[in-house]
Amino acid sequence: MLEQILKTAKGDVHYWRSDPWTAEKDTLFLLHGLTADHSMFDAQIEAFEDDYNILTWDTPAHGSSRPFEAFDFGDTSEYLRSILDRHSVDKAVFIGQSLGGFLTQSFIKRYPDRVSRFVALDSTPYGFAYYSRSDIWILRQVEWMAHLYPVKLMKKAMARQVSVTGRSYENMMQMLEPYNKNELCHLMGLGYAGFLEDNCELEIPCPVLLILGEKDRTGKVAQYNRAWAKETGYPIRIIKGAAHNVNVDKPEEVNACIREFLEETCR
Repeated sequence: MLEQILKTAKGDVHYWRSDPWTAEKDTLFLLHGLTADHSMFDAQIEAFEDDYNILTWDTPAHGSSRPFEAFDFGDTSEYLRSILDRHSVDKAVFIGQSLGGFLTQSFIKRYPDRVSRFVALDSTPYGFAYYSRSDIWILRQVEWMAHLYPVKLMKKAMARQVSVTGRSYENMMQMLEPYNKNELCHLMGLGYAGFLEDNCELEIPCPVLLILGEKDRTGKVAQYNRAWAKETGYPIRIIKGAAHNVNVDKPEEVNACIREFLEETCR
């Protein structure tokens, strides 16, 4: 993978692309979760790089894409569009974990014709009916509540919550390592505030696959996924022995689900 930089008015966005890049191949765009970085997709890159072009990034204000002024979802959609345009990609398969699923839906909201298929990994849906008033209230409290915890304990607790396997725990700890307490708490606040501001009723015009870790205990993600599948009819795959970072806990099972979905929905 070749590291590239997209320069913006708010900071540099670091992203990675397949090297070599083959124009005839379909493209997968991998979007990581809140407070994570592109390294959570190492196993997916290895599994799919021979058959697809791969794009992945460190979301603005995450990982190598720091320092960065406060981002919003609208800006992020424009950065995604710019990266696709730079590499002459008309449509891509978007694979979004947690926040990455939010950002994919935000992108679909603005550019519905640029996404050919969507795989949501332990993410949650756009739409107002899924979220109660208490859900919304809690999301608005995340930043100040996070400040109540010592940062070392908070990072360990976050890593334990999103993982089952030692591999996944260590990956999350490594992704959290660069952040100081203020930056980490503010980033969590920005992510949820951005979702609440951008949320809307959304019709997704492409095939969708939901993948959920059986042991996901992050907020109400499991409940939202089951409601999402019931409301839309989207297929949902439950991965045993995996938590919120499902693709790091159980990469082989997740990769098999993704590959089957891509083959079944091949244009």
